[in-house]
Amino acid sequence: QVQLVASGGGLVQPGGSLRLSCTTSRFNLEPYPIGWFRQAPGKEREGVACISSSVGSTYYAASVKGRFTISSDNAKNTVYLQMNNVNPEDTAVYYCATTIPCTTTQAMGDMPIPGPDYWGQGTQVTVSS
Repeated sequence: QVQLVASGGGLVQPGGSLRLSCTTSRFNLEPYPIGWFRQAPGKEREGVACISSSVGSTYYAASVKGRFTISSDNAKNTVYLQMNNVNPEDTAVYYCATTIPCTTTQAMGDMPIPGPDYWGQGTQVTVSS
C-alpha cells in the first residue's frame, strides 16, 4: 500500500486558520477517495473529512463541519484540508490516506479507520494561545 505524505501543520492560536496538504509522487490521487484523519494524545484515531474528486463528493465529521474544508488540486496531485476557527480540541497529528468512497461514508455516518499499512507521515497541529 502506498502511503501518502501530510504536511503543513504547526502552532496556531484558537480561532486561527491553517491549511494542510496531502500528496504522493507514486500515483495519481484523483481516482481515489482521500481521507483526512487525526489522532490526539491518548485518543483513538478518527476520521475528519473525505473527498472523492472524480465524483465531486465530500464528507465531514460533525466535529469539524462548517469549520474545515477539504479540496483537491489535480494539477498538483494534492488534497488540502483548510482548517478555520480552530480550537484546542483540534490539536492532533493529522494524517491522510486512501479510504472508502465518500458516499459510503455519508451513508454510514462515520469514517472507517484504514489499517496500519495505509499510514504515512503525519503532521502535528497544535492549537494554543
